[in-house]
Amino acid sequence: HVWLPDAMEGPTPISALIHAATMVAAGIFLVARLLPLFIVIPYIMNFISLIGVITLLLGATLALAQRDIKKSLAYSTMSQLGYIMLALGIGSYRAALFHLITHAYSKALLFLGSGSIIHSMEPIVGYSPDKSQNMVLMGGLTRYVPITRTTFLLGTLSLCGIPPLACFWSKDDILNDSWLYSPIFAAIASFTAGFTAFYMFRVYLLTFDGYLRVHFQNYSSTKNGSFYSISLWGKGTPRGVNPNLLLSTMNKKVSFYSKDRSKIDNNVRNRIRYFSTYFGNKYTSMYPHESDNAMLFPLLVLVLFTLLVGSIGISFDQGVIDFDILSKWLTPSTNLLHSSSNYSVNSDEFFTNAIFSVSIAIFGLFIAYILYGSAYSFFQNFDLINSFVKGGPKRILVDRIKNVIYNWSYNRGYIDIFYTRVFTAGIRGLTELTQFFDKRIIDG
Repeated sequence: HVWLPDAMEGPTPISALIHAATMVAAGIFLVARLLPLFIVIPYIMNFISLIGVITLLLGATLALAQRDIKKSLAYSTMSQLGYIMLALGIGSYRAALFHLITHAYSKALLFLGSGSIIHSMEPIVGYSPDKSQNMVLMGGLTRYVPITRTTFLLGTLSLCGIPPLACFWSKDDILNDSWLYSPIFAAIASFTAGFTAFYMFRVYLLTFDGYLRVHFQNYSSTKNGSFYSISLWGKGTPRGVNPNLLLSTMNKKVSFYSKDRSKIDNNVRNRIRYFSTYFGNKYTSMYPHESDNAMLFPLLVLVLFTLLVGSIGISFDQGVIDFDILSKWLTPSTNLLHSSSNYSVNSDEFFTNAIFSVSIAIFGLFIAYILYGSAYSFFQNFDLINSFVKGGPKRILVDRIKNVIYNWSYNRGYIDIFYTRVFTAGIRGLTELTQFFDKRIIDG
């Protein structure tokens, strides 16, 4: 929850590798390998499952209001690792490693897709993560980066648990097994599945839906916006497209610039003073453009795995759980929930249970589309909803709840603030006291 978003400052391919198969997953794999040891320790399995539930819920809430696309994906990883830890805590060894595999491909696809998005935005906003990774400045990228958009959408839907993509099969296994272990943990995990669909589709809509917001000049965090604006802009909302945006022709060139560019290119290294292009060029520097084949090829490969890797956990002999490919790989393995030899999963029962989890995911997608979809952009002015929520104590209470949720998520649960004030300031004060004691008392 602290170092994971900070690790996103590195190159995007490194972020994809970290979140898919290396540092982030190392602790999870260690717990999985030591699971036979943890089983014989009293109460340790309950503690592991509790840590998993806290992690999956905390990661989901912290991802709700992030503006940095890579940090949103980082907190998504944190939440998904919570699902895996929950599965290990309840003894569902197979489901945990299954989700570790499917999540790796989907999250690598999303991170490399975000790298393609950042690459397309850099010629416009400059080579600064504060600008090129800011979803507030994106929007409408579907027409400019269609291949990246398609691959990113598939990765998003997979992580949301939409069938038949990879993460649907593994996440549904975890949810079904959690109902056998603890209804409370299962309810929290199912509720968080809706959160996952919401914040992931939020990332997709802010990035690709609507129109390009990079030329907005009037968004501010000091103005009181509408009800829905807080989720997108913080405490304010853009009032319109910059009216000073000019399109002028100069000697067969097109210059696309604003009289006041301080919102875009201030404090940006190697910033572009104005954007110009020849009509005959393939790409224009005033709009994003699709990445080259070297960046698109890994996305297409990962799309194939995202579509097909879920098949390794599907049983093909009337649902006997030990017949699928994944179970053969993990044999012999420890699975407390399904240790009985006559246990089998009926396909009808599986899909009946999946209806509930998929319904929650679709509901999360629907809410995200209402709040962020371009078809519902009239909600930004909040004229319709304002007619139902009048000013007064109820409206004040609603605004306070919005502010609490937004501040909690955007400030990363105040964990960094707590660390700074308690540990950093405390250790610094202790060192100063030690230095004073050494110089004034011991040395005289």
